[in-house]
Amino acid sequence: AESFERIHRSNLIGMGVLPLVFEPGTSWKSLGLDGREIVTLTGIASGLSPRQTLQAEITLASGETRMVPLICRIDTLDELEYFNNGGILHYVLRRLAA
Repeated sequence: AESFERIHRSNLIGMGVLPLVFEPGTSWKSLGLDGREIVTLTGIASGLSPRQTLQAEITLASGETRMVPLICRIDTLDELEYFNNGGILHYVLRRLAA
């Protein structure tokens, strides 16, 4: 995405979805994306931190590959905890069960 409304970004994290945005000046148009691409994220398995930059390997329909930096829009440690638990519901249930 190029940006998120604050509440939408929070809702994504609350559902366990990782919100990512292009760096300023980059857009799907500037990259020539059309929706047929395969995107592979690197750097997630080693753990995330708020506002971390991740690398996306984008494979175009033509087979060409591009490395594109994306900014993780998890902005706080609390949001990171929710995401790492699969969303806020899973986070709360795990806390209640402990």
